[in-house]
Amino acid sequence: MKRLIPIYTGLLVLFGLVICLTLEWRQLSLHPDTSKDALAAFTGVATHPPLGPTSFWIGLLENVEAPLGRLLLQFIVILVATQIVGAIFRKFGQPAVIGEMTAGILLGPSLLGWLWPGAFAFVFAGDSLQVLRLFSQIGVCLFMFVVGMELELSRIKQNAYTTFIVSHASIIFPYFLGVMMALWLYPSYVDGGVSLVAFALFMGIALSITAFPVLARILEERRMTKSFLGVTAISCAAVNDATAWAILAFVVAVARASALASTAACLALLILFVAAMVWGVRPQLPHWLGIDRMNNAEPNRAVLAAVLIFMAASALATETMGIHALFGAFLAGVVMPRRNSFREYVLLRLGNFSSLFLLPLFFAFTGLRTHVGLLNDAASWLVCLAIIGIATVGKLGGTAISARLTGMKWKDAFSLGALMNTRGLVELIALNIGYDLGILSPTIFAMMVLMSLVTTFLTGPLLSLIERVRPRAVPVIHASPLRNS
Repeated sequence: MKRLIPIYTGLLVLFGLVICLTLEWRQLSLHPDTSKDALAAFTGVATHPPLGPTSFWIGLLENVEAPLGRLLLQFIVILVATQIVGAIFRKFGQPAVIGEMTAGILLGPSLLGWLWPGAFAFVFAGDSLQVLRLFSQIGVCLFMFVVGMELELSRIKQNAYTTFIVSHASIIFPYFLGVMMALWLYPSYVDGGVSLVAFALFMGIALSITAFPVLARILEERRMTKSFLGVTAISCAAVNDATAWAILAFVVAVARASALASTAACLALLILFVAAMVWGVRPQLPHWLGIDRMNNAEPNRAVLAAVLIFMAASALATETMGIHALFGAFLAGVVMPRRNSFREYVLLRLGNFSSLFLLPLFFAFTGLRTHVGLLNDAASWLVCLAIIGIATVGKLGGTAISARLTGMKWKDAFSLGALMNTRGLVELIALNIGYDLGILSPTIFAMMVLMSLVTTFLTGPLLSLIERVRPRAVPVIHASPLRNS
């Protein structure tokens, strides 16, 4: 081997010299004018002086600033930041997703753009955000598809009376407060081109949303999934999510349509599409995907590809109707077969990929839109605190009171209200829809994002507080037998 290495190196050098001399000879034969101007016109760089260290670093910088280089740099920065902040929040007893949401805000103009404007402008240049937005939208579609698959509608039958009353009360009460709050905010914080009806309807649903995935994760970390409170919370959140997304689809149709006839047509198409998916596609889907022929075997790559195509087609259908692609992705997840092996296979692959890789891009993109600096006076911060208070009172209070009326103890009712007050990622998705439609101004958007973070962050501490507040046992004093005698 020691003898072969010099021979191999010599052959490489020899062949390299032969190739260079051959190309140089051919170049001179094709262009006999060997003047500096002619060679410069042909080679472009042959007569230039050798590159110095400065030119070398400039070339590297230009490569990073290319579209692909900048996108990869954004991926690295976003994933590192979300993982670090998520791990910090996990150490304090909070779900990692709350830390990831916070990391997205910190990467935006609210912190990074304020502390280090040069780095912020370099990493998140304005002309590169459209590509980041598209990747984040794909991630959200996958996430909503997974949410739809995780909905266990069969659990609702276990306690249908409490589930329907509490879930709908947890929508109606905060929705009413949201509409009233919109009447107060509209004159000062909404652009003139947005109608009062669209803004009020959207603010109502924005205060009514519960983050089903974050709630499920909190219950799992606290080992409450199989308890009465955990099952009730999951069931109420499932009904709440389904109802809230249906109402949000109506609000989007109203906001996008230019006339009443267009709104009615969009809603009619949506109702027909939902009916076709639930009663037409759902029974035949296992046969179309080949799941009924797998005999408990693990689905192959062709099945996963068919699932992705089906999800994309459903999302494209609702996007074409003028609703939103997210609704189609969510509905595709709802009608997916509930066979355990198939469900676990899809959730493991798509769920991990979307939550670990694509959703952090959505958090960062939301953070780039959130300008906390717009709240630059005491009045704006008071309005933000009022929004947080109204949202908490509406969701937590409406849930707790309705749960108490169904016969639950006050402690369990308050715990259920704290769980249903979790908004998290689902709220951010709805807020981004409102921002894209022009319903939310940048100031209101920042306030609502802060509301989503604060209400989600409060869930864990409130549950811990409720667990500590236990009725003290009254000491029993036993009479002494000597005294009785």
